[in-house]
Amino acid sequence: MAAATPAATAPPATDGSLTHRQIITILVGLMMGMFLAALDQTIVATSIRTIADDLHGLSAQAWVTTAYLITSTIVTPLYGKLSDIYGRKQFFLLAISLFTIGSMLCTLSTSIGMLAGFRAVQGLGAGGLFSLSLAIIGDIVAPRERAKYQGYFLAVFGTSSVLGPVIGGFFAGQSSILGVTGWRWVFLVNVPIAVAALIVVTRTLHLKHQRRDQRIDWWGAVMLSVALVPLLIVAEQGREWGWASGKSIAMFVIGGIGIVGFYLVERAMGESALIPLRLFKNRTIGVASVGSIFIGMGMFGGLAALPLYLQIVKGASPTEAGLLLLPLTLGIMFGSILSGQLISRTGRYRRYPIIGAALLTGAMFAFHYVGADTALPLTMTIMVFFGIGLGFNFQPLTLAVQNAVSPRDIGVATSSATFTRQIGGTLGTAVFLSILFSTAGDNIARAYQAAGSTPAFQAAAQTPAGAAALKTVQGSGSSLSDTSFLNGLDPVIAHPFLVGFSNSMSTVFFVATFILAAAFVVSWFLPHVELRGGSPQAERAAQDVADKAEEGAAIDSAASAASAPVQDAGVPRADDEHVLVPVGAVRADDPAEFADQAGLGGSTDIRHGRHEAPTPEVRVVMNGVGDLSGDRKPGRHRALPGEQIH
Repeated sequence: MAAATPAATAPPATDGSLTHRQIITILVGLMMGMFLAALDQTIVATSIRTIADDLHGLSAQAWVTTAYLITSTIVTPLYGKLSDIYGRKQFFLLAISLFTIGSMLCTLSTSIGMLAGFRAVQGLGAGGLFSLSLAIIGDIVAPRERAKYQGYFLAVFGTSSVLGPVIGGFFAGQSSILGVTGWRWVFLVNVPIAVAALIVVTRTLHLKHQRRDQRIDWWGAVMLSVALVPLLIVAEQGREWGWASGKSIAMFVIGGIGIVGFYLVERAMGESALIPLRLFKNRTIGVASVGSIFIGMGMFGGLAALPLYLQIVKGASPTEAGLLLLPLTLGIMFGSILSGQLISRTGRYRRYPIIGAALLTGAMFAFHYVGADTALPLTMTIMVFFGIGLGFNFQPLTLAVQNAVSPRDIGVATSSATFTRQIGGTLGTAVFLSILFSTAGDNIARAYQAAGSTPAFQAAAQTPAGAAALKTVQGSGSSLSDTSFLNGLDPVIAHPFLVGFSNSMSTVFFVATFILAAAFVVSWFLPHVELRGGSPQAERAAQDVADKAEEGAAIDSAASAASAPVQDAGVPRADDEHVLVPVGAVRADDPAEFADQAGLGGSTDIRHGRHEAPTPEVRVVMNGVGDLSGDRKPGRHRALPGEQIH
């Protein structure tokens, strides 16, 4: 018998409720898991150029990101569905373990292809870290109080956004640490954090869960992979392949076939579907999903462009760019905490996605006017409002989705919300970076043409150093594969390049404004559903008790019917040929359907409470009690309440 655990880690009460101290203790483990995934994204992004140079694979570095993105996106809904059926804890531990194994393997990479494969293993774990963290909080905290606790997750996300570039820049800049190549510590640093998270989660996360008997939608997972893998690949590589190239068209066709196949499989699977289609008939989930796609597109499109603006146009190093994004992070944290506190006090959440989408649209439109000569304080002020808009959307939309479903569907609902946001982010990143790099060459050329008539530029271009620099710019401006030549370049010669590049970024921000404006329009259709006061864990426990009571009543009724004289259903009945089954103990929507599915012959008229099957082998699933199955000796048997026959 295990020893009693301290109060902080004690299992929840029988009604599933937890104290504030228990919630905070669990929260520590969840935040450590989420910190792993959030830190990894920023730390790798900062050091990827150094890594790719060392592995001689700079041209293929995009596959490192693509592999991670593909696996993490695909497994997100799978984690949600499986955790709804079997429980959250084991899958959260599995996600941490897979992420840790992938991190250790990444440190052993000797080629860019090997690193991409190991990053795919990391993605298998990362897909569960985000969605399961939010789902577990959705389990243990009442919706009205949940926004306060989810604010901690946004704090983790913000902290990783600041620390990631700094840590990544430090490791990438070291030739060796303790005999290990500096960049390999980018992945190795995850291991101690993951081990600590495994220990904390194992000791603190105790959730009551009633297993649900459902089929696993493996075909749905396969078709989702067929749909997403080619589409995500073309989203990342289409700019280099050409959107109308044979490779791109083939990816679009395969992805389209996968989407149709996924829809057909999900419709056929019904309640057992990976993402049950009935969820999207719920207005809250439908609106939130569409809004998440638009916000994901605008958000990730904007966030992908801002670091490039700071590094290329303003000349910041990766570490400096991370620190310059601090106002954005602070805005996210402020918006998240403020909306969480107000939702907890008022119980109303609908206004915050609307206000947040308006702030995002306004801030993105303001970014449209940011140019090469715009002062950084002004740009950073816009970042604050953009961050507040994100904070007003992250929590309320997740909260609305979780509150709109049964406690038993929180996992699949949360993962669906995360999934749609990831899809939007992937599309946004691909589309906006494509716009940026496809227009930058022409804009840079026009900027140099305009600057050529100014005396200052003409004087600088006539010097030997200026002429050489101008030749370098003209040779590199079209490809934009390497902008390191800007370092140390005469500012007069470099300025038109920065103007042209910032003009292309203005185009990106202008297009993103319309995407976020669409999110603002969609947010008005979000209904307000009264927030539940009890924790879903307690509600699920009460629902399980009610279900068991209902099943017991049905079985008692069946036993009473079985004690009555047998009514002949019109089939000869002999003790050595038939098995007598009390049908009242069996759940079936239609008697004939029951007879067919259970494999029973004889009469299908089973409305009188019992059914005679001319077979010694009966397979019947009772109402949560057990199985009536196995080889029976010839004869007649009456199933009693709670009886299990083998």
